[in-house]
Amino acid sequence: MKLPIYIADAFTSKLFGGNPAAICPLHDWLPDATMQKLAAENNLSETAFIIEEDDHFRIRWFTPAAEVKLCGHATLASAHIFYTELGHSKPEIWFESLSGMLKVARKDENTYTLDFPANAPELETNIPGGLFEGLKIENALVYKTSFDYMVVVDSQQIIENLEPDFAQLAKVKARGVVTTAKGNGADFVSRCFYPQSGINEDPVTGSAHTIMVPYWARELGKTKLKAIQLSKRKGHIDCELRDNRVLMSGNAVTYLKGEYII
Repeated sequence: MKLPIYIADAFTSKLFGGNPAAICPLHDWLPDATMQKLAAENNLSETAFIIEEDDHFRIRWFTPAAEVKLCGHATLASAHIFYTELGHSKPEIWFESLSGMLKVARKDENTYTLDFPANAPELETNIPGGLFEGLKIENALVYKTSFDYMVVVDSQQIIENLEPDFAQLAKVKARGVVTTAKGNGADFVSRCFYPQSGINEDPVTGSAHTIMVPYWARELGKTKLKAIQLSKRKGHIDCELRDNRVLMSGNAVTYLKGEYII
């Protein structure tokens, strides 16, 4: 059986930037074990599988190691493929997911806005083993959400210079670890590490910004924020906190169109 596959780079206007995601449109779900094997074979931070349901779509995301409940960049990449390759023409595209209904609006030819639930972090005083050891830092403010730990450090330079010990960081019982600081060329910057999910460093992480945006909106006293994720590929995200939702706008670029055979 031959099925279509696309790869798009999300949160970038340039090919080979941002975060690549594989998009696999389906008429019916494949077995979970098959989708997990395909995600491992693709070896990207996320592979999205999507089926159409009435007036919306249902989306599921798999890392090389596990299914996850929320992924921003693969949702943006999926919207891009549906608009540019699969004929979707409505102003918005709706994806039902394990985190509820997610909306993506097309702003222009290659720019999209994600509408995701905010995931405000809470201060954590019980620091888990492996966190500071894995980041190779001595102290910082630590916050926790239902997904990740978020570590706030004093400067962008500290974020840039992090060289994590991923074996230690993998001991932290969470989806992963988000590190963030005030930015020099943006309101805030970040790097995100997910060895627990089979991804040592994620290039650009939309779901992590649902955590960081509520925090930085409160700290900086503003609801519209510019963010840069400082991975080697870099990602640029225009963010807005609107009530209990986080809006994230960015570009996407198609890299690959093809078929896989199973």
